[in-house]
Amino acid sequence: MPGSAALAGVVLGTFLALAAPTFTPIHRAGYCAFYGECGRNPEVNISLVSSKVPCLSNTPARVATGPLLALLRTVCPELVRGNAETTRVCCSLAQLSALQLSVALSGTVLSRCPACARNFANLYCNNICSPDQSLFTNVTRVINRTMLQGTPKVAVVEYQCFYQQYFADDSFTSCRGVRLPATGGYAIDTMCGRYGARLCTTQRWLDFQGDKNNGLAPLQINFQLVPNGTQPGDAIVPLGGTAWRCNQALSTQEQPCSCQDCAESCPPVIAPPTPQPHFLLGNANGALVLCGLLFGHFALVFVVALLCQCRRAKKKGTAPQPAPAPVASRSARLSDASHRVLARAFRRWGTLVAGHPVTVLAVVVVLAGGLSAGLVTLRLTTDPVELWSAPGSRARQEKAFYDQHFGPFFRTNQVIVTAPGRPSSGYESVVLGAKNFSGVLSEDVLRALLELQEQLAATTAWAPVAGREVTLSDVCYAPLNPTQPGLADCCVNSVTQYFQNNATRLAMTATQTDGKKTGTVDWHDHLIYCVNSPLSFKDITALELSCMAEYGGPVFPYIAFGGYPGSEYTEAEALIVTYSLNNFPHDDPRHEWVLSWERRFLEVVGNFQRAHGPNLSVVFMAERSLEDEINRTTGEDIPVFAISYLVVFAYIALALGEYTAWRRVLVESKVTLALGGIVVVLGAVFASMGFLALLGLPSSLVILEVVPFLVLAVGADNIFIFVQEYQQSQREPCETREQHIGRVLARVAPSMLLCSLSEVICFFLGALSSMPAVRTFALTAAVAIAFDFLLQMSGFVALLALDARRQEAARFDLCCCCGMGKGGPAGPGVRLLRPLLHRYYTPLLLHRLVRPVVVLLFLFFACAGLYFTLQVPVGLDQELAMPKDSYMLEYFAALNQYLAVGVPTYFVTTGGYNFSSPAGINSICSSAGCATNSLTHTIQYATRFPNVSYLAIPATSWVDDFLDWLNPTSRCCRVHWFGNLTGEFCPSTSNDPSCFGGQCLNATRRPTVEEFKRFLPWFLHDYPTLQCAKGGLGAYDTAVSMDANGTILASRFMAYQSPLRTSQEYTAALRAARDLAEEITTTLRQVPGTHPDFRVFPYTVTYVYYEQYLTVVAEGVITLALCLVPTFVVSFLLLGMDLRSSLATLLTIAMILLDTVGAMTLWDVPYNAVALINLVAAVGISVEFVSHITCAFAHSTKPDRVERAAEATVNMGSKVVAGVAMTNLPGIVVLAFAKAQLIQIFFFRLNFIITLVGLAHGLIFLPVLLSYIGPSPRVPVGDTEGDTAGDTAAGAEQGVGLALSNPCFEDKDKEKDKATAPRQG
Repeated sequence: MPGSAALAGVVLGTFLALAAPTFTPIHRAGYCAFYGECGRNPEVNISLVSSKVPCLSNTPARVATGPLLALLRTVCPELVRGNAETTRVCCSLAQLSALQLSVALSGTVLSRCPACARNFANLYCNNICSPDQSLFTNVTRVINRTMLQGTPKVAVVEYQCFYQQYFADDSFTSCRGVRLPATGGYAIDTMCGRYGARLCTTQRWLDFQGDKNNGLAPLQINFQLVPNGTQPGDAIVPLGGTAWRCNQALSTQEQPCSCQDCAESCPPVIAPPTPQPHFLLGNANGALVLCGLLFGHFALVFVVALLCQCRRAKKKGTAPQPAPAPVASRSARLSDASHRVLARAFRRWGTLVAGHPVTVLAVVVVLAGGLSAGLVTLRLTTDPVELWSAPGSRARQEKAFYDQHFGPFFRTNQVIVTAPGRPSSGYESVVLGAKNFSGVLSEDVLRALLELQEQLAATTAWAPVAGREVTLSDVCYAPLNPTQPGLADCCVNSVTQYFQNNATRLAMTATQTDGKKTGTVDWHDHLIYCVNSPLSFKDITALELSCMAEYGGPVFPYIAFGGYPGSEYTEAEALIVTYSLNNFPHDDPRHEWVLSWERRFLEVVGNFQRAHGPNLSVVFMAERSLEDEINRTTGEDIPVFAISYLVVFAYIALALGEYTAWRRVLVESKVTLALGGIVVVLGAVFASMGFLALLGLPSSLVILEVVPFLVLAVGADNIFIFVQEYQQSQREPCETREQHIGRVLARVAPSMLLCSLSEVICFFLGALSSMPAVRTFALTAAVAIAFDFLLQMSGFVALLALDARRQEAARFDLCCCCGMGKGGPAGPGVRLLRPLLHRYYTPLLLHRLVRPVVVLLFLFFACAGLYFTLQVPVGLDQELAMPKDSYMLEYFAALNQYLAVGVPTYFVTTGGYNFSSPAGINSICSSAGCATNSLTHTIQYATRFPNVSYLAIPATSWVDDFLDWLNPTSRCCRVHWFGNLTGEFCPSTSNDPSCFGGQCLNATRRPTVEEFKRFLPWFLHDYPTLQCAKGGLGAYDTAVSMDANGTILASRFMAYQSPLRTSQEYTAALRAARDLAEEITTTLRQVPGTHPDFRVFPYTVTYVYYEQYLTVVAEGVITLALCLVPTFVVSFLLLGMDLRSSLATLLTIAMILLDTVGAMTLWDVPYNAVALINLVAAVGISVEFVSHITCAFAHSTKPDRVERAAEATVNMGSKVVAGVAMTNLPGIVVLAFAKAQLIQIFFFRLNFIITLVGLAHGLIFLPVLLSYIGPSPRVPVGDTEGDTAGDTAAGAEQGVGLALSNPCFEDKDKEKDKATAPRQG
């Protein structure tokens, strides 16, 4: 092996000697290869710094004395050997001064890692000043120059530099991890040309440093890395030595590089556990297993109980004993007593209202109309933040804090262009090699994009309120010129910004020679270079163009490109153009300006889309697009809602009538009464909304869409129960019409009161929700249902009295002036539902073999519903808020497909932290000497695990860049030492003699408190330049909020999220960011002097929308549980402490909710605040499905539970179907044709599920459940005080109300069974 290495060295040396001419004949220790300056290099057309080439001088090294030695101790301390007599160098004072400038430029980005900065400086110190320069340097090309004095000189324009491989590798390794705090990227990105940090190697790193076309190198340097253990020959000795490792401290007074810049300095970081997608029991789905076990348990308990009951029944059957007379229990007697009190009150009230219908209606109209007049003060809330985020919520408070100190988050307007079907093409670059370019990256597409941006820059928009034309410069975000921006200052990120949005530069070509290859370079070459080195002020091609955008900032490729594999940006499938606009408060007149310009933006881009539609796919959005589209679809769907209500109105109008003969259709029609009932319901809705508006409570579109449906369902159910009970009831002898109406009201009103009171209390408890939309909906629903009950007990009773008077007079409906003369009805009207329930449905449902099957089936449904409830997706993807024909859907699809990085996420510090103390600085920063658990280090650790933290790019840090800016080796922070500006800040671009030697700090150290407060404002307003890239203007001037005394009130550190595509990911990212911020807060509170209330919180524009999903599940469970409580309590009290009936009601409604949420999973209905509103409404509708039947069962006097369940199902089942299910379903089905997906999903699908599931449980499961666990039969008692003695004695003639144990059930059903012409009832 040693022989092989030696042979390789000989071959390498021979090759180099033959390949390159030499102007360095002497390679000896103590000899130079060049010395002094010989003017500028004529081969370098554009140089970003003023530098000169050396003169050829293969002579002994010179002794360094005086100023040269003093400067050498500062710039190249390793070359100082002993005293002045023994220190020799190969550079002049002028060369060393130029070297100092070059080292200062690199030190600006590398000084945060002292080992790297020293190693990098050592390379150039040895190249230029080493006394042994000739040993590792071989001059290969020179030119003749005549100096100003007329002296002929030979100038060096190219040379070879030989390094030992290990030495170069160690130097590169110490620098490859150094970060750029302003971008979150790596410093090596700016020092490796087209390769960037990802593909950079030692050779590529050095090649870029020696490339004369990089804008910094004054001549061409060809670095030759010699394999370890070999010699090139010809007396050349490669430069070697020991490079500082990045985790080494340069001295006892200095610190090693930090973890963020040096992986070797990092403590062990334990990867956080990856969240498991499912709860597992072994390898099985835990939720599924538990739900299966739960079903098996309940099924087993039920079957065992059933078998025991059958066994007891058989024993009783073998030894029959006379049944004891039923004795009413205490709860039964209490129930009967409470019911009699209510019935007596409602009977008297009904008789009174029926006797004075006109007066009652007049009072009702005045009261309802007066309250409805409050609608003129109604405020509709459309801002999603106000709807779904509580004013006192954490996200709202954090948003208010952020807006107060940093201003509102800027507005984004974006265009995404793709070229589907266009083939990719290869490109062979003379300088940069072969690259593949996607179809969208072609010159015609770039010119089209440039044309679009020129149109947008030139366009104006009329702001009618302001009465002026608005231009882009009036509203754009201009980070480097925020006070008086021009069009060129606007922050626009796009691929054409690599050419400064200049068509001439895009069309430029140049002849390029690279070694033996000569060819033409054009925009392809410049683009390849810039995507890998976006911070470059000059590319390495003959084009010599800058990569910086027109506004002065960099364009990072992950923002301008989308859909690229790895880091192959030239293969991107999408080009992204992003306009950042200022976001002014709503009360600022400029808010109208930005809205007007965005409207014009949409018009211009829309025209561009249509013009280029055949060749390009163009999708776009403006900040206002989301709200515009929601408002548009709301207006377009108003006819759908109108048709939905009309269908419901038509059904109620037709279904209320009782038709006995064709000739009496116009008399027996109830259209007027139905319309009156609908007016009563709408009056309740309007009165409630007007009443709450007068109290200052705002409303929303969700309330306008849901509350009428809910109140209509409740109100229509009461209308059907009341009207049909009146139609079925026979007037008693000597009973007036008014008394008849009062008696019927006494029978049905307690059940109505039970349902309405349960719903009102339910919704009032639901108003305890922290979500504004849910709270407002619950309050509106509670007041509306309360008003609906009161208006029905007054206004509708009066309407029924007038309609009864009309019908008895045989007057036509809708035209009471006409009639058919006197004549009673031809007989009772026949019905469809009631006979069907009585003859077929109830006997089948309550058959002894069917009932167990029903219980087991619904138990299975409940357990399956529980399982699917645990799987329901939580959130609301923004796509669902858009109509199906919205242009935004295409934009969202492209965003999810092509976006490479997520939105910025800020970690915000509140007041109470001392940034100016050394301990305070070290607990924030990430450079050398900073704490390992500092704020920026902690965030950087989190970015290593993006699957858990959802962070892709570490946080930018103004503290780190401020420290680099203060570094005395750079020329960033300087002070005028004399003259009129003494003590003032001296910009890095100034060459004023008063600035030389005027560094703010005389050593690399932390600033004192006074220095911190003095220099920080200078840093924040310093314009970044090539001489000082660390200037804070643009990057940090808005990142620090200070008071007049210089105290920092708030600051922010910006990181980037990973691309987030679903609500679940946004919610998980918020949770992870808050956990990270809590960890940082705990650490920083331990810094001496930190206020106990200080904290760090994460903020991005989406958090205020997605915070609700952190708590919406718990909020929903609590809200629905609170809604179920009054259902049980009210039932328990009004049914005379009937525990069994109340538990049956509670259990059935809970199962309805469980199955509803489970069905949401199966029908792709996500759970969120909109769904929660509908689920709260579902409790109210479920009460209608359940409580009437339960109440009927509880007051039935049939001898056993099965017969009582049958009676309740027949009597109330038909009314529930006609009044609730058939009222809801027609209107709900119409909503399926709405354009808005929100309406289709949350109002059609969800309400359809609620209605069908509620109907199934109320009409199938509940009767069977009551037949098993319902209370024992009770002894019939008298009805009211007005009952006659004969009525009381008859017992069965007058039941306890609801017409449930009376001749109506027995006799009428017999008559109905004889009917042959079916009708609905």
